[in-house]
Amino acid sequence: MKKRVLSILLTTVFMFSAVACAQQNTAGIPTDKVLDTEEITQKNDDDKDTKEAAKGSEQTGDSTSETDIDKIIDDMTLRDKVEQMMVVSYRVWKEVPEKDEESDAVSDNDLAEDIPGINVTELNDEIRDDLKGHKYGGVLLFGENFKDAAQTAGLVSDIQATNQDGGGLSLFICVDQEGGKVARVSFGTTGPGNMALGATGDAGNAKAMAEIYGKELQLLGINTDFAPVVDVNNNPSNPVIGIRSFSDSPETVSDYAISYIEGLHDAGTIATLKHFPGHGNTDTDSHTGFPRIDSSYDELKEFELIPFKKAIDAGADMVMTAHIQYPQIETEKYISTSSGEEVYIPATMSHKILTDILKDDMGFEGVVVSDALDMKAITENFADEDVLRMTMNAGVDFIILPAIFDTAGFRHVNEMVETAVKLAEDGDVDEETIDDSVRRILRLKEKYGILEQSDFALTDEQINEAVSGVGSSENREVAWEITKKALSLVKNDNEAFPINLADDETTLMLFAANCEAQVGTGEYVRQELMEQGIISNESHIAIMKNDKENETECMNAALEADHCILVYKTYNAACLDPATDDGYSSGVFDKIIASLHEKEKQAIVVTCQLPYDAARFGDADAILLSYNFSTIDKAVPESGAGSAFAPNLAAALMACFGDGDVSGKAPVKIPKLDEKYKFTEEVFETR
Repeated sequence: MKKRVLSILLTTVFMFSAVACAQQNTAGIPTDKVLDTEEITQKNDDDKDTKEAAKGSEQTGDSTSETDIDKIIDDMTLRDKVEQMMVVSYRVWKEVPEKDEESDAVSDNDLAEDIPGINVTELNDEIRDDLKGHKYGGVLLFGENFKDAAQTAGLVSDIQATNQDGGGLSLFICVDQEGGKVARVSFGTTGPGNMALGATGDAGNAKAMAEIYGKELQLLGINTDFAPVVDVNNNPSNPVIGIRSFSDSPETVSDYAISYIEGLHDAGTIATLKHFPGHGNTDTDSHTGFPRIDSSYDELKEFELIPFKKAIDAGADMVMTAHIQYPQIETEKYISTSSGEEVYIPATMSHKILTDILKDDMGFEGVVVSDALDMKAITENFADEDVLRMTMNAGVDFIILPAIFDTAGFRHVNEMVETAVKLAEDGDVDEETIDDSVRRILRLKEKYGILEQSDFALTDEQINEAVSGVGSSENREVAWEITKKALSLVKNDNEAFPINLADDETTLMLFAANCEAQVGTGEYVRQELMEQGIISNESHIAIMKNDKENETECMNAALEADHCILVYKTYNAACLDPATDDGYSSGVFDKIIASLHEKEKQAIVVTCQLPYDAARFGDADAILLSYNFSTIDKAVPESGAGSAFAPNLAAALMACFGDGDVSGKAPVKIPKLDEKYKFTEEVFETR
């Protein structure tokens, strides 16, 4: 970023890249209420005829690869097949003794409380034995597994080689590298995130960023990205999707998702649509609760399912399920293990949703992967055995087992694998259903050349390419330029934006209490502004954060400054209400804006996560949306853990001083708020 000496060349590369885009549930669930029209029935019949014809041609030798896959399946034991459907993730390792009868501890978790853990950045003996002793289909990596490029490439190589030593087929190595808010590679190119991409107005930017993600993952040996999110964020109160969505428009989400998939595929990386059949219209996070959407199948087809269908038709290979109740579609109930109340089984366990709708109606022939089974929507409501039985019978091909944080979790995961095998051996999961899942997995592995991989030894050249290519300055510059195109100015009275800072003037950059972690970004921006000559060394930028103890101090600093930038972060609806801890600073900002106006001074509000708080600060003179928070120290490491950052907030703060043009447009409607800070049907800012 320093002085952007390569900006002309990189912009040319970026422009070129942008232009170039172009089975059955044993509970006996009735299907007539889902497939209730002649049109759908006829479509299913036609699809079955087509599939039977294709199957016949494969059996006559027209597809030698299919014959090879059948041979592999025939040679697999039932246990091998079940384990091929499993994804394991080793995140943290700590030794936790098994609870004995004399222990005062309530559970293994109590025993683990005071024991230090070690991030799994290399394999230990226990993990090696586990990989050799099971024929897992994949391994999922998280932030704890990433330290630097050389280490990660070595870890992935070791995982594959160890699995191979145990006789396993080459693995899907998976990661959630969506970009923006969800980016596990702590030293890679993070990018601005999906909603910011949507704000650029150019779907080619999604392709450009996804291709960077895909190429960097390939350099590390990672072949599968659990991205893009194709949820339509049509509920402003959504606490988990939000800026991870491209838009609240199904058409916009479709366009950007397809471009994103093209980018990953051009890099040779598997793409995954999530979270089927849609997580956008919830106000509950399935990590912490059990969401419910009261939409009918017809309503989903007119909205949430549009991006899934278009992306499937465009060649998506994987679809991830949602742990969400859809009572108008899936009517089967279950007695919650924690509350004792009846709940509806979620999409992840629904044969109607995953097989009747996704596989049959929508014609998806790829791999259906579950969302993680350690999310509270699952763990607080369902017993392990029932989760596995219903999930496998529903049509999930690839099951993400609970992440391992200690040896207690390690034992639990192994117990779940044994439970799944026993369910298959006892006939509670039909072997034909298992064979179909394994066939889908192997077809996808073959399509991307994963089955043929046999040599996982790393050369010095490969390590050097990973070190120089992942999170490279060139890739970060592309991300920075795209981010600048996303910045959206929704209000600018009396040309309050950008600030024209004279040498002897002072600007206050005040961060809300919920932005405490982002204060370092202010320091970084101040340094960059001076180094790039955008402001002089004589210009004064004061940086503060608000808390419950310093309201008066913040007010005085704002009134004394010549210019004022207020930085706010909204990650849930409570952030809009000054009576809450999350929203405390919003009330302080109200007072500051009013007081500045009394002195005929102006205030710029920069929002750094959900854009819906723009309506909260309608009295500000200028409002700039950045769509993502960025925690950046005043000196960003060149490489290694902590060198990755989302550039959104830094770019927005620099734009406040005239660095670049601001041309983005919010890709979601921003509703007005009522007197209780609740969203209304009225629109503050149109899409």
